[in-house]
Amino acid sequence: MAKNQSATTQRGALVALLVIATAQLMLVLDDSIVNIALPSIQAELGVEAVDLPWVVNAYILAFGALLLLGGRVGDLWGRRRTLQVGIAVFVLASLVGGFGQTTAMLVVARAVQGIGAAMAAPNALALIATTFSERSMRDKALSLYGAMSGLGIILGLLLGGVLTETLGWRWVFFINVPIGLLVLLGSRTLVAADRHHGRVGVLGAVLGTAGMVSLVYAITRFGEEGLGDPVAVGLVVAAGVLLTVFVLSQARSRNPLLPLSLFRDRNRTGAYLTMLLLAIGPMGTFYVITLHLQQVQHYSPLQTGLAWLPFALGIVVGAGIAPKLLLRIAPRYVAAAAGLLGAAAALWFSTITVDTGYWLLLAPAMFVLALGFGLGVLTLTQAAVYRVDPDKAGIASALLNSAQQIGVALGLALLAGVAATVTARPDNATLPTDQALVAGYSTALTVAAGLLLAAALLALVLLREQRASATDRND
Repeated sequence: MAKNQSATTQRGALVALLVIATAQLMLVLDDSIVNIALPSIQAELGVEAVDLPWVVNAYILAFGALLLLGGRVGDLWGRRRTLQVGIAVFVLASLVGGFGQTTAMLVVARAVQGIGAAMAAPNALALIATTFSERSMRDKALSLYGAMSGLGIILGLLLGGVLTETLGWRWVFFINVPIGLLVLLGSRTLVAADRHHGRVGVLGAVLGTAGMVSLVYAITRFGEEGLGDPVAVGLVVAAGVLLTVFVLSQARSRNPLLPLSLFRDRNRTGAYLTMLLLAIGPMGTFYVITLHLQQVQHYSPLQTGLAWLPFALGIVVGAGIAPKLLLRIAPRYVAAAAGLLGAAAALWFSTITVDTGYWLLLAPAMFVLALGFGLGVLTLTQAAVYRVDPDKAGIASALLNSAQQIGVALGLALLAGVAATVTARPDNATLPTDQALVAGYSTALTVAAGLLLAAALLALVLLREQRASATDRND
């Protein structure tokens, strides 16, 4: 009888694990799957060039700006319920996007997808703590969750290329419908944590959301218009004012959207700051090398996706070995090693030339970059969500997701701006186009290496010294 109950419990835990991992995969996948389909979307719907980036940016803007609100709503309203509503909104918006007939319809659908993702993502992470009580199972769940954060980007490129070339661009939206419905069906196996008393303060919600919208929009503007764009600079100023007022209001609020007590834990604060820098490097590097493959080495979209498979392998390996390392080595050293691996890979990438070989340079550097990212994501996730008060788990998870999303957007904007600026310099104007592009890409990759080195140093300074305790191992 006991064996049967144990087997049933294990099956339930496995289903719950797959549900959370699949939800995270679907949400991250949408960061990149639409990119491959942009030329086809533009051709069929007649999208103006100036409007085309918004098919991508509308999702990033809504997702990144509303994560804090989504995490806090989950704490107060119930995480499983908030996850389910978020997935349902995401599925419905994907269906509308697939049937989109105009640019406006498509951009609105992408924004609503971002709203659904902002409700689902932080609560999927927070549900790991409530669904998996044993430390070993929780570590496996966090490893898989972390792996999905990297694999989703690669799978998005692969799946986007295959679907666009076979079934058409609309299927990059339709594919979310069956996946989302399966997640909704399986979400019944998740343990619904207790709801906590409190309210989402209207003033805090307005200030926090407006500040995040301004910040994320400023970052996307920098990526589109360059680092000197006056609108983006004005948005940064507005974001600074709004977020400062937001923090001051939270300090006095009885029902804060963002409990400032979360930042009293130096380890947790260090995890957020390190995640911000760690996400800038790999995702910015991903963007630059993808451009190099397509614009210099003339890979097709599908070939580009396939070329990144070593990155997928590195993510799986990094996320897989991280739990074992964290039982033996202090988190600060594991996170620092992750940053150093990423910095080494970015420096390796910076040696690219017009005729750089794939197997001797690009493929191994992709693997090392992903290995560091996989190690870092799990280590920082543990630091951010372990030992957090139950009524703050959702917002703690949302802060980590926000740091990663802002890091991704900042990495794209910063490295794209550096690459474009260096390529356009007068001393590169006389070079063949391919060589001028490579000069820009190489400089941007060197900058990425510096950011990843800074992430390693930040982890060493701020993260805790101690390893997981015996109690944690059996917790």
